[in-house]
Amino acid sequence: MSIHAFRMQLKPGVIDEYRARHDAIWPELSALLTESGIYDYSIFLDEATLSLFAVLRLTEDNARDTLPDHPVMKRWWDHMAPLMEVEADNRPREWPLPLIFHHA
Repeated sequence: MSIHAFRMQLKPGVIDEYRARHDAIWPELSALLTESGIYDYSIFLDEATLSLFAVLRLTEDNARDTLPDHPVMKRWWDHMAPLMEVEADNRPREWPLPLIFHHA
């Protein structure tokens, strides 16, 4: 098991829509994340900066690297692109967050 954390960036005025889209996450996307070895996935919001902080746990045999090629993932990115900063392929821009402290 490993932990992956990163930051993403919302555009102004879209917090409610971002939350609504995640509250109604597609079952096929949820299944894809689980099948890819992603679990215990949380996204936190800093309302002052509109920064999103994501933390997810990965199984040892995860297939997270295959997600960018999956049609469901691409469709989700297209769905979310108007709400956040994205790369040319609509993948959310991610800034890695290195772990500097953990208390178990």
